[in-house]
Amino acid sequence: MSTVFEQIGGAKAMDAAVDLFYRRVLSDERISHFFEGVDMDRQASKQKAFLTMVCGGPNNYSGLDMRKGHAHLVKQGLNDSHFNAVAEHLGGTLQELGVPAPLIEQILKTAESVRADVLNK
Repeated sequence: MSTVFEQIGGAKAMDAAVDLFYRRVLSDERISHFFEGVDMDRQASKQKAFLTMVCGGPNNYSGLDMRKGHAHLVKQGLNDSHFNAVAEHLGGTLQELGVPAPLIEQILKTAESVRADVLNK
């Protein structure tokens, strides 16, 4: 059986998804402030590698674990409402790109599984 990564179209689709995702996130005043001063090319590259890995593609992710990578944001007030906004944009991005609903559910379930680590709970 093919991986979610393969089913959504591989690296090219992942590139398009992450680019659209960050356009959505950066235009959302609920969460855009968490990205002020962030090198967005580097951020997008890390996000592509992470999403590729969690969707069953090649594991080239070398970033920090979720707790360490988001600890500074938790200190800035990152909470469940922000996590929900990010998940909303992820789902909306995938929907906009025509990813089938069952795959979107699977990807969002994976995202939900890291909520506690992202929020350092």
